[in-house]
Amino acid sequence: MRSKLFVPGSRSELFIKALNSSADAISLDLEDSVVEKRKVEAREKVCTFLRLPEVTASDKTIIVRVNGRGTAHFEADILAITQPALDMVNLPKVESASDVRIAVDILEKAEKLNGQTKEVRILANIETSKGLLSAAEIATSHPRLAGLQLGLNDLFESLSIDRRDAKNIHAAMFAMRMAAGEGDVFAYDGAFVDIRDKKGFRAEATMAYKLGYLGKSCIHPDQVVPSNEVFSPSDDDIAFALRVLEESKIAAAEGVGVFTVDGKMIDFPIIRRAEVIVAACRRVHD
Repeated sequence: MRSKLFVPGSRSELFIKALNSSADAISLDLEDSVVEKRKVEAREKVCTFLRLPEVTASDKTIIVRVNGRGTAHFEADILAITQPALDMVNLPKVESASDVRIAVDILEKAEKLNGQTKEVRILANIETSKGLLSAAEIATSHPRLAGLQLGLNDLFESLSIDRRDAKNIHAAMFAMRMAAGEGDVFAYDGAFVDIRDKKGFRAEATMAYKLGYLGKSCIHPDQVVPSNEVFSPSDDDIAFALRVLEESKIAAAEGVGVFTVDGKMIDFPIIRRAEVIVAACRRVHD
């Protein structure tokens, strides 16, 4: 999921366009991009879209961001969108493990009511100071949690932190990545709002990639290709990973725990990283 294209839930004319884009995932939004008077309408449009055969058959990851816990729409959103095509529910402003568990309870109810057998996962947004400080607890909250997504715009603006300062961005990215590691879930980068700043988008995406993030949210189709490029392993990375895996088989057969490839010491963490790189490459080319 190198790229995730954001689509307002009230803009149904964009749904199929997003589905046909080069994004690995699409994220249909029922929260901030939809004004209050159109919430129910947007929910119905998204629900209809999620029932379409071509959406269910798509190899894209289909995500819906619901309205937050505490709003009048939270449970109604989850009950409605639990349809055949849905892969993940994106929860905004998660601040505790209980936020996740409450959503899971509603999700399980929705699956039973709608006759869905596929287990829908959860992507939790970390976009408040409380959420970031509780991120490790959130990451270990429930087996259905697939990953954490960093929302720097909400997090930084609410605290008057400079959103463009690379040191600030790195600190927040690192903190959430460590929390995601605690729960063995993926870390996902949030939106970069200046659509015209292509250099800035790529620089932020590159920072996230170097910190082990899975991909980046895209708020415009023009951001999808650079996101896919940044979060795809390089040819050199792939070649090295393949050599590591080949040598690891030989080492295992010989009963050797540590070995070298290209003069570098190789142990289990590096073998695991090589497996991740090769698996990611195969997903892209399958």
